[in-house]
Amino acid sequence: MSNIELVPIASSGRQRLAMWNLAVLALAAVAAGGSVYLSLGLGLKACPLCFYQRSFAIAAVLVLAMLLWLDGLRSSRACLVALPLSACGLGVAVFHVYLVQVGKLECPPALFGWGDGPMQSLAIFAALTMVSFAGAWSVRLSEQRGGFPVIMAAVLMGVGASWACIASAPPLPPTPAQPYDPAKQPFDMCRPPFRGVLK
Repeated sequence: MSNIELVPIASSGRQRLAMWNLAVLALAAVAAGGSVYLSLGLGLKACPLCFYQRSFAIAAVLVLAMLLWLDGLRSSRACLVALPLSACGLGVAVFHVYLVQVGKLECPPALFGWGDGPMQSLAIFAALTMVSFAGAWSVRLSEQRGGFPVIMAAVLMGVGASWACIASAPPLPPTPAQPYDPAKQPFDMCRPPFRGVLK
C-alpha cells in the first residue's frame, strides 16, 4: 500500500470517476482498434508515424485495462495515467497532419472514407486527450491534492515523448521523379506526392 493518503471521494464522485474511466478506455480502444483495422481490414501499410500513433493507442488500452483491473473501475489514477500517452499520440498526429497539409505526404483514405488516417488519428487523439485531461482534473479536484501541476507534468511528458518520436523518425522518402505506377506502387500507405508534370 502506498504511503500517499487519499481523501475519500463521495459516492457521486466515484460514479463520475467510473464514467470518465470508461470513456477514456472506450476512446483508447477505438483508437487502437481503428488503427489496427486500417492494416488488417483495409490492407493499408502503416508508415513510421502511423506506427508511433498506433503504439500509443495500444499502450493506453493496455495500461488502462491493467490499472482498472487492479484498482477497479473507480480508479482515481486512470485518466491521469492515460494523459501522457494520449498527449504523445496527439503530438505525433498533429505533426503527421501538418506534413499532409503542406504537401510533403499524401495518405490514402481511411475508415468510411472520412479523411485519411492522420486526420482520423488526430480526431480520436484530440478526444482522448480532452477526456483524459477532464477526468484527471475532476479527480484532482475531488481529492484536493496534486491538481494542475501534476496534470501539466503528465501533458509535458507526453509532449516530450512525441517530440522524441518525431525527431527520431526515419526521414521521408524522396519525392518521386515520375508518377507512381498503380500496379507496382498501389496507394496503400503514406508517401511523398508526385509533383511533376504528367506528359
